[in-house]
Amino acid sequence: MDITGKLVFRDPKLIIKDVAIKGVPVRVYQPKAPQSLRRGIIHIHGGATVAGSIGITLIGYSLSPEHSYPLQFQQCLDVTVHLLEHAEDYEVDPARVIVCGDSFGGLLTAVTCQVVGQRRDLPKPRAQILLYPLLQMVKFNLPSYLQNGRTPILFKRQVLRFGLQYLKRDISITDLILEGAHVSEDMKMKYKKWLSVENIPEEFRKREAKVVTPAPPFRDIYEGFELAASPKLSPLFAEDEVIRQLPETLILTCQYDVLRDEGILYKKRLEENGVPVSWCHLVDGFHAALFLVNNVFFHFPCTKTGMDHVVNFIRGL
Repeated sequence: MDITGKLVFRDPKLIIKDVAIKGVPVRVYQPKAPQSLRRGIIHIHGGATVAGSIGITLIGYSLSPEHSYPLQFQQCLDVTVHLLEHAEDYEVDPARVIVCGDSFGGLLTAVTCQVVGQRRDLPKPRAQILLYPLLQMVKFNLPSYLQNGRTPILFKRQVLRFGLQYLKRDISITDLILEGAHVSEDMKMKYKKWLSVENIPEEFRKREAKVVTPAPPFRDIYEGFELAASPKLSPLFAEDEVIRQLPETLILTCQYDVLRDEGILYKKRLEENGVPVSWCHLVDGFHAALFLVNNVFFHFPCTKTGMDHVVNFIRGL
């Protein structure tokens, strides 16, 4: 069992150690076979900060609702900085460190890489991998939200409820935020260029969905939600000079996922700023599909396709 009392998969070819870095539980997997400095992967799990554990991830950051923003981000940043600074202590080449995250972990990964990319005292991550990432908390009526709002395993309302828990806000205002009442007119104009549906390929806009008319801004709500559009909660809105410093990126999106369009929009932002991007879109995929890669009961072709793409991307670095 691990330090949380959960059963842990053991591989005879691996050394698995539970350590604490900056007070954060971290599991380290290292091959037993001796070799020169190798690639290293820092994985930040998803679960909307309310699920997931060290049993399946590298960084065991604190979970909501007991813990809230900005603790989770700060923990992921602290661990990433430490591992970049001390990569060789883990037999990892500091120039070949990859930061990876899925779902909400994709948001934490994107933000961590943006912050680390601005520092001149650290080795740069070799790449970032964003698996069906959450990348903005401003617009909840993108085509993927309208088309897949009730598609398992992640519903539109769940995204917002988890976000409100992360921010320690009252979930009773969910409906108003889904209608866009938390966004001022100035904010809508400022981020319109990055959230425009015109930036999403036509093929993703074809499936019919009920169009939602945005609600007028509700001052009592939006005056407390300026943070929602900040890069630390909506990395899609980071300035161009920040985006330009990002490493090579793999973005994986799924057709039947409310977060699909955020990944597509971020891909466009990266490409426009000269960041090399590999894109894997699973036409039969759904949110968290890769989580089932070793599941003995459920098998989906998209799971293997997506995982093969991720593995090949890593091998090519």
